[in-house]
This record gives sequence, C-alpha cells and structure tokens, in this order.
Amino acid sequence: MNHEFTYEVAATTIVFGAGRRHETAQWMARLGKSRAFVLSTPNQADDALGLADELGTKAAGCFTGAAMHTPVDVTQAALAKLRDLEADCIVSIGGGSTTGLGKAIAYRTGLAQIVLPTTYAGSEVTPILGQTENGLKTTLRDARILPNLVIYDPELTIDLPVAMTVLSALNALAHAMEGLYARDRNPISTLMALEAFRSFKRCLPGLVENSRDLSLRAEAQYGCWLDGTVLGSVGMALHHKICHTLGGRFDTPHAETHAIMLPYTTAYNEVAALELLAPLGEIFGGSPGAALYDFSAVLGALLSLKAIELTEADLDEAAALASENLLNSVSEKPAAGHSVQSN
Repeated sequence: MNHEFTYEVAATTIVFGAGRRHETAQWMARLGKSRAFVLSTPNQADDALGLADELGTKAAGCFTGAAMHTPVDVTQAALAKLRDLEADCIVSIGGGSTTGLGKAIAYRTGLAQIVLPTTYAGSEVTPILGQTENGLKTTLRDARILPNLVIYDPELTIDLPVAMTVLSALNALAHAMEGLYARDRNPISTLMALEAFRSFKRCLPGLVENSRDLSLRAEAQYGCWLDGTVLGSVGMALHHKICHTLGGRFDTPHAETHAIMLPYTTAYNEVAALELLAPLGEIFGGSPGAALYDFSAVLGALLSLKAIELTEADLDEAAALASENLLNSVSEKPAAGHSVQSN
C-alpha cells in the first residue's frame, strides 16, 4: 500500500434515512438560512412545489426549468428570477440536472446549497460543475460549487423507473471506475470506489426485480454517495472527457451516455492499468471491461451509442473534439491528475 498520499475531506454534511427530507427546514435553520430558492426540472415540478409548500414561509420561490448538461442560458434565466426573491439558499430536488443548476447558481452567487437527490448521480457531493454553452461542455472545480448539505432519503427514489435506476447507477459507477486509476488516487478513494461497486452489485439485481424495496434503495444511495465522493476527491480522465464531449456536442442523455461507455472505457484502460482495475474483475468475475459489460447486460442496460441515436458519421467528429485540449478538461482550480489520460 502507498502510505504517501494526500486526501482532502470535503466539508459537506451528509444525512441518510427514510423520511428525512421532512427535516429540510430544520437543516436550513442550522445553516442560518430562512429563504430557499427551490429548484427542479420540468418533470419534477410537482416535487419542487410540494417541497415549497412544506417549507411554507421558508420558501422564497421555485424555478422548475433545470435542464440536462446545465445550459448557461438556463442558469441565466434562473438567476434572473432569483434576483427578485431575496433568497439566501438553494434547495435542489432531483437528479444531476437539478443539482447542476444549483451548483451553477451557487458558483455565481455564493449561496448555500441543500440537495435532495432523487437519482444516483453522485454529483451532489462534488465541487465540480459541468456546463454547456454553444455546443461545448466545459468543467470547472471550485469550493463554492460543493453543496453544504445532502439529504439522502430513499423514499425520494422509490418511484424511479427500473431503467433509469440502472442507468443512473452505472453513471455513478463510472466515477468510481476512473477513480481507481486516477493519477492522484489514494488508499481512501480506492477503498470507497471498490465499496461502491460492491454496493451496487448487491442492490441493483434486486431492484430490477423489486424496484420499491426501500432497503435496496437505501443501499443504492449509499453506493451513490461513495461514487460521488470519489469523483470529488480525485481526477477524472478519458471516460468523462468522452461523455462530456458527446453530451455537449450531440446532446446525448447524460446517464445513458455514461452507462453505455462504462464497459468500453474500462476495457480500453485495462490494457494500461490492469493491476489497478483488476479488483473489478474479482468483484464481478472476469476481465474488468467484459465483466461490467455482462453486468450491464444482465440489468437490461443500453449497450451501444446507436441506442441513443448517435450515428457512425458522428464518431469521427466526437473523437476529434474529445482529443482537443486534453490537458484542460477541468478549467479552474484543477486538482492534480485532472488532465485526460488513458493510462
């Protein structure tokens, strides 16, 4: 084991437990906040409005226009509404799109953030923001981006469809996979990454059979938290660069893109980093990339970019874009190892 390493602990409060979303107002008070700007996507507007109703006078207003890949124009629209509300914090309820919008607002305003995840994105525990403008998705890292509090309530995921449950979890596992060979990896991040894989291996097959099993949903949130923590503590590389390119240029769906690419980028990188990725083969059985492919197939996940309507003609452009600015995948305050690498 390498006993010479650096590990930075993120200053985020993590709350786990069924029904604990109802403590949101209490946690706002602990943060010294009293006027929440509640965010969601259009599909989860009812959740945002319901949360605002529960918060009562502690809700300053809602914005329900969060969008995939955090478009800058959507952020600007949310900021325009925020200026009239005198809010002192952000409460995001939803998946990665809503969390991304909350981060984008916090980065620009310095407002505190509370996140109530409804998927397994993992981005709620990272100081990383990916945002899209003019067909290009860029990524930056800053302490202001990291949410102050995350409430993992498995009841918020109980109605997540099986297909999205699987895709969201595989998206999260991509963070842990790249954490295993990150240049700034350390024993703590490696332990968390492998535990995340074990956690999802334990719960995902069961959730495919019974998606309303609350204990399995809680296990999945545990894995999600581990994945996100890995993403926030070490550098990401080739897999994330490719997926950000596909999402920014071709507007491919975020979770689906990461889930599809995961077995292939693992297989590509195992050629150069087999010793580091070998534990995945031990957990799932077989070589790492093939084992993840088989696991995805058993879960019924998408397995090709063609399934999300990417054409063969798009691949050359995607490859060229992903190869540009390889050392600038994180544009501000990068941690060591945040350059794109394949070995």
